[in-house]
Amino acid sequence: MAKVAFLGLGVMGFPMAGHLAAKGHEVTVYNRTAAKAGAWVAKHGGRAAATPREAAVGQDFVMACVGNDDDLRGVCLGADGAFAGMAAGAVFVDHTTVSAQVTRELEAVARAAGLGFVDAPVSGGQAGAENGVLSVMCGGDAAHYAAAGPVIAAYARICKHLGESGAGQIAKMMNQICIAGLVQGLSEALAFGEKAGMDGRAVVEVISGGAAGSWQMNARHQTMLDDHFTHGFAVDWMRKDLGICLATANEIGASLPVTALVDQFYKDVQNMGGGRWDTSSLIKRLK
Repeated sequence: MAKVAFLGLGVMGFPMAGHLAAKGHEVTVYNRTAAKAGAWVAKHGGRAAATPREAAVGQDFVMACVGNDDDLRGVCLGADGAFAGMAAGAVFVDHTTVSAQVTRELEAVARAAGLGFVDAPVSGGQAGAENGVLSVMCGGDAAHYAAAGPVIAAYARICKHLGESGAGQIAKMMNQICIAGLVQGLSEALAFGEKAGMDGRAVVEVISGGAAGSWQMNARHQTMLDDHFTHGFAVDWMRKDLGICLATANEIGASLPVTALVDQFYKDVQNMGGGRWDTSSLIKRLK
């Protein structure tokens, strides 16, 4: 068992930190909105800290799951940042989806201070976090990953080290690129079938067992047909992630034509007032 701080108690971080406590780790939490940290302690025990630095003092591992590049810098750096409270040899594990650039920037600062830094973005959404079955993609020093792996296992179905600092974030970008094209294809198929007078549920029952099948099809086709979009990852966050993908593609000279197009489709959904709808809401703009 380890002494662990968890920074960020949103829809992902709250249950992830809960799994750490359930596994017997000694957990201290920090959240920008203190009331949420208090609610977590009331449910899971442990203690809440007033700043990331206070949360990090004396911990073996500091995990973070915040919003974006600036949020991550905010909890890591400065007089009240986690790095200022961590002792040499402690490991910072970042579960936020951010740019590989900020990951490498913060890893260099951590290394200079004698700290470990593992970038470990996750896939599986809110349900995966609540059920402790996330897929975790990791980059950074292999020894730091090996140390953190048993702790990450509290909420992971699979956790894999994929390379140097930033490799986890690049893998998460690949994940989001796959999802974007897949959800658009599923949306088009379901909307097309509806226009053609087909029973979408019956068709999915047939085709989901073949080459067209996917997690998105199995988990989301019914809610998409029912016009329910309160499940999982929000459009606003998907656009943030796709923006990271497209910026990185520009930096390395990669071509992402479908991803760029789907990003604009998600912008249409935002303009329809759907920024907090889940990502399967792409079908809304086709109806």
